[in-house]
Amino acid sequence: MRRFVIGQAKNLVDQTRRRHKNLTFLSHLPHPPPPPPFSAPSAYSSSSRFLSSSSSSSDMSSSDSSSSLPVTLDTINPKVLKCEYAVRGEIVNIAQKLQDDLKINKDAYPFDEIIYCNIGNPQSLGQQPITFFREVLALCSHTALLDESATHGLFSSDSIERAWKILDQIPGKATGAYSHSQGIKGLRDAVAAGIEARDGFPADPNDIFMTDGASPGVHMMMQLLITSEKDGILCPIPQYPLYSASIALHGGTLVPYYLDEASGWGLEISELKKQLEDARSKGITVRALAVINPGNPTGQVLAEENQRDIVNFCKQEGLVLLADEVYQENVYVPDKKFHSFKKVARSMGYGEKDLALVSFQSISKGYHGECGKRGGYMEVTGFTSDVREQIYKVASVNLCSNIGGQILASLIMSPPKPGDDSYESYIAEKDGILSSLAKRAKTLEEALNKLEGVTCNRAEGAMYLFPCLNLSKKAIAAAEAEKTAPDNYYCKRLLKATGIVVVPGSGFRQVPGTWHFRCTILPQEDKIPAIVDRLTAFHKSFMDEFRD
Repeated sequence: MRRFVIGQAKNLVDQTRRRHKNLTFLSHLPHPPPPPPFSAPSAYSSSSRFLSSSSSSSDMSSSDSSSSLPVTLDTINPKVLKCEYAVRGEIVNIAQKLQDDLKINKDAYPFDEIIYCNIGNPQSLGQQPITFFREVLALCSHTALLDESATHGLFSSDSIERAWKILDQIPGKATGAYSHSQGIKGLRDAVAAGIEARDGFPADPNDIFMTDGASPGVHMMMQLLITSEKDGILCPIPQYPLYSASIALHGGTLVPYYLDEASGWGLEISELKKQLEDARSKGITVRALAVINPGNPTGQVLAEENQRDIVNFCKQEGLVLLADEVYQENVYVPDKKFHSFKKVARSMGYGEKDLALVSFQSISKGYHGECGKRGGYMEVTGFTSDVREQIYKVASVNLCSNIGGQILASLIMSPPKPGDDSYESYIAEKDGILSSLAKRAKTLEEALNKLEGVTCNRAEGAMYLFPCLNLSKKAIAAAEAEKTAPDNYYCKRLLKATGIVVVPGSGFRQVPGTWHFRCTILPQEDKIPAIVDRLTAFHKSFMDEFRD
C-alpha cells in the first residue's frame, strides 16, 4: 500500500515538472498581436476576458453592453431575478469580504474571526462526523482497502461488514458509476426498513427517491405541481427560503400562512383555511401545503394532535402534503417528540390511496451534519401510477443522485444496532452531539431574552433561534435612509462590529411590521460565551445609539 502511495506521489511530481517546463517554454513565445479594430475577437482574447474580471465589462458603457452582450439582466429568465435566497445573501457576501481582509489587516477590526451563524452547516463550525458512517463510506469509496490485512486493525468489524453488504448490491461494486435513477435498490431497501422501524407502518422501497440532499426533492415536486402563476403552494411564514425560491423559479405563487409567534410559533388550522380561501378567491389553485417540522427558522416541534388536524385539512381540501422532516433527530425538549406525517396519517386510518404525501429527509441535518456529501431522499406516497411515472422521468433527467450521498442516506436510516462493534461509540458520538446542541440552544435562548427589546421563543428542535427585535423609530429611520430592511440593517451592523453572521428575518418573510434574525446554535460550546458577550455588548450599544 505504502509503495503504491509513494509511486503515485512520484508520478504527480514528474507531471508537475513537465508542466513547469511547458509553461517556461510558452513564456518565451511572442504575445499574439491585438485583434484589428471591429474584428471578431480571437480565441485568445475571448479566454482572456474570462480570466480577467476587470477587462471588457468595465470598459463597456451600459448602452454598449445592452446591445452587444448576449446575456443581460434584461434578457435572462425573469423567474431567476425574482428568486431570492437570503441564507447566502448580502450579509454573507460582506462576511466573506471581511474574512479575506482579516488575513491581511488583522488589527483593523474589533474581532479576530468571522463566526458563521447564518446556515445549518455543522461540520464547518467544528462538529465531527460520525465515525461509523465515514468508515463505511471510505471502504466503499476505496474498495482496495477491504483486501488489506491492516484494514481490520483500523476499521471496526461492522463497518467492514456493512461496506461489503453495500458493495454487493452495486453492479461491479462500482461506486463511481451511475445508479438507477431512484437510487441503488439495496440502499432504498435499507431506507424503507428504517422508515418502517421508525413509524411502525410498512414502507415500500419503490416509494423512495434518493436525492442530493432534500432541496432537489423539493424542486422536483414544485416542477411537478406548478404549471403557472395560478398554481399556489401554502407555505409557513416565517419559511425556509428554499420554498419561496423554488416556487419563484418554477413560476408559481407562494400562498403564505402565518405561524403564531405568541403561542410558540403555533400552526393554526383557522389560519390555513383563511389563506386558502383568500387564494382561491383570487383565482389561485392551491396545489399543496408545505410543513416544516421541526421548524426552520422557528425551531418549534408540532404536537401530534396538531399534525392530525393538518392531515385532515389536506385530505378535505385535496392538497398534497409536503412534509419537510430533515430535523427529525433534532428535538431538545422532553415534552415534545417527533412524529412523521406518514405515521400520523397511517395511525388515522388513511392508506396509500387516501392522501398524497411527500416527506423529505437529508443527511445534512440531525446529528450527522454531512452537508457537503449531498445525500437524502423523498418518500412519495398517494400518487397514481401514471403520475409516479412522470416523477421517475424527471428524476431520470438528472440520471441519479451521487452514490456517496446514497450510501450515507442508507446509513442514517440503518445505523449500528446493540451488539454491533461500533454501537457504543456510535451512541456516544450521537448523544454527545445532540446533548451539546440542546445546551447551546438553551444558553443562546436565555442570553437573547436578556437583551433589551428582544423576545425569543424556546428552541424545541432544529438548529436555530428566531428572536424578535423591537427596534426604535430612530433605528427604523436609519435603515430606511440606507434603503434596507431594519433587521437587515441591524444584522449588518452586528457583523461589522462583532464578526457574527446571522440572517435577517426579512429573508424568511415575517408578519409585516415585525423584525427578527435567525441565528444557528451550531458554534461549538467553547465559542458560545464569546458570542453571547459580543452580541450583548453590541446590542446595548445599538439600542443606546438609536434610542428614541
